[in-house]
Amino acid sequence: MFAVPEIHAETTPSNISDNDELIARLRLLRSENIGPITYHQLIARYGTAHAALDALPSLARRGGRSTLRIASYREAQEELKALKRTGARLIAHGEPEYPDSLATMPDAPPLISSIGNAELLRRPCVAMVGARNASGAGVRFARTLAAELGEAGFTVVSGLARGIDTAAHTGALEFATIAVLAGGIDSIYPSENDILQGRIAAEGLLVAEQKIGTRFKARHFPTRNRLISGSSLGVIIIEAAPRSGSLITARCALEQGREVFAVPGSPLDSRCHGSNNLIRESAALIQSVDDVTAVLAPMIEPRQTPNSPALPVTEMPIIGDEELAKSRHRVTVALGPTPVAVDELLRQCHLTPPVLLTILLELETAGRLHRHPGNRVSFFVINPFTLRRSVNG
Repeated sequence: MFAVPEIHAETTPSNISDNDELIARLRLLRSENIGPITYHQLIARYGTAHAALDALPSLARRGGRSTLRIASYREAQEELKALKRTGARLIAHGEPEYPDSLATMPDAPPLISSIGNAELLRRPCVAMVGARNASGAGVRFARTLAAELGEAGFTVVSGLARGIDTAAHTGALEFATIAVLAGGIDSIYPSENDILQGRIAAEGLLVAEQKIGTRFKARHFPTRNRLISGSSLGVIIIEAAPRSGSLITARCALEQGREVFAVPGSPLDSRCHGSNNLIRESAALIQSVDDVTAVLAPMIEPRQTPNSPALPVTEMPIIGDEELAKSRHRVTVALGPTPVAVDELLRQCHLTPPVLLTILLELETAGRLHRHPGNRVSFFVINPFTLRRSVNG
């Protein structure tokens, strides 16, 4: 287990009025079928986490689910105690230390765990990812480039994986680096990075979205990758094979409107085929730190406020039961197993955004709606009986 530095920061975010509100937010996030988008829409509609928790059973029933597991007060308390024992704290969306770059994402993590210097999240960040089985030349270039970016005033963000990620953290550690973990804040992966992870906790910052105690799984890596790209002005790809996790990070960056850079590699090296394709598809080719700073430096402006911007979530006024009952059939018929854009559903169903978003919220709370990148959704049919019951209101 890596050595955790002694942390004295409060676990209650400064803009949350009391510990009960923090626990309510934690309970809401840990309840069944509640992801980041659903969480933000519930807060936007009901105003507080307490009110959203009270509304969950009714929402789930209207979506076709008779019961819903809601995280208990005790569970939330135990999680906060576990964070305190680990030396970690929670950073809530909307508080001053929450990074602006993440705050505007539609699926911004409502709460993130951190160990270390959280102020690094508020500095200009550059992500660097690449092959786990990187070449010696790739590792050397990544380490050198990370140090030069750190010297230029950027925080280097990566995922603490083998290869390029490790080289990026090592090169930037003297200056500033953030490691985004796929599991909980107390998870260690890979095991050989135990010492490096401890140094980042002491000299940089560890960040995790998953609940403390969560052992990473394959499905957590794409979620982690969106935070790596979302926290940064741009993403640098060094040696990425086709279908690699690094390309998922690049795709996330493009969807989030971030800059994508790629280091060219030999066409004879399969580890470079994915990154070379990115250059062909318009990623900026880089050969030195100047190629990165020339693009990103103009984006850095003095911050006018210490507070994170509000999340762009459409406010949802309370919709009458009669109007919702008349509209559910249109939505459930239009939805299918193939992802469809929410805007397309609006056009097909001829509904107002508040009505459609409320029905989607009901279905998701009931565990019958899947969300996909690009603001797309698909329908998960549990069984024909459940579908008929929902369609009939």
